Amino acid sequence: MSAYKDQDPRLHGIKTKIRVVPNFPKSGLMFLDITTLLLDPKAFKDTIDLFVERYKGKNISVVAGIEARGFIFGPPIALAIGAKFVPLRKPKKLPGKVISQEYILEYGRDCLEMHVGAVEPGERALVVDDLIATGGTLCAAMDLLERVGAEVVECACVIELPELKGRERLNGKPLCVLVEYVDI
Repeated sequence: MSAYKDQDPRLHGIKTKIRVVPNFPKSGLMFLDITTLLLDPKAFKDTIDLFVERYKGKNISVVAGIEARGFIFGPPIALAIGAKFVPLRKPKKLPGKVISQEYILEYGRDCLEMHVGAVEPGERALVVDDLIATGGTLCAAMDLLERVGAEVVECACVIELPELKGRERLNGKPLCVLVEYVDI
């Protein structure tokens, strides 16, 4: 399900730099830690480069990063493709007027917010996060952008957990993923 069917050799290097932490943040869970990827300049650069190669020349004017790890990958992608970066934040983190989108999680509810006027009708947007699991956060981000008239071109995540079927919740919206983790 990776966007890179030809198995670009950089993908292996990226995957080997993502640490799997058992029983974090609670017993029975396996946490995929991207901080170890960030510690390796080559793997981090390869991650950004793969996304930039995919989106350069696609007339994307907005890269929307989901708090918090979308803030790590989104800005360098935005700069490289000549787009603005728009942070999608948790509630009460942005000053001024915001537009909000609530969504349901496996364990409750959450909300994303962005500044009113940050995205204009007709702009082409890319949504960036580190991981897609059940897809709820990506769906909320797309809904938020589409409510203000943006066209969400694609979602981009470093990691996918395909067993959680998050891709299916995206209603056919394209999703670019660099690495997948199955049976973790």
